[in-house]
Amino acid sequence: MKTYIPKPKDIHHEWLLIDASGQRLGRLATKVATLLRGKHKPIYTPFLDTGDFVVIINAEKISFSGKKEEQKIYFRHSSYPGGSTFTPLKSMMKSNPEMVLKKAIWGMVPHNALGRKIFSKLKIYAGPDHPHQAQAPVKA
Repeated sequence: MKTYIPKPKDIHHEWLLIDASGQRLGRLATKVATLLRGKHKPIYTPFLDTGDFVVIINAEKISFSGKKEEQKIYFRHSSYPGGSTFTPLKSMMKSNPEMVLKKAIWGMVPHNALGRKIFSKLKIYAGPDHPHQAQAPVKA
């Protein structure tokens, strides 16, 4: 029996819409990472981009379990001495709620060229409006 490898004409990318309001960060991130990679499809192949486009709305209304809002810290470094920056989750949600979801999902996709290609199909918006009505995204 030969291994099935999908041809580019066999791969169809759909547009999916996810409302993040009231959902937990980690559970939503794993669901989105699975959709982006295409693991929910029978033609999934680890080295091909078989996933769908994902549009997430209401990123500012995401929920967290436990004391994450007070205790979770995001770390950045500018590559200069003393360039460490620590940002608490609470202030990150006020200033840039899309980045919280992006960081959670980025940790769940491969960190290589395929992962960057997959990650470019993710669109996140803080509010309920998005500019992708022309693609007619289906609620996931």
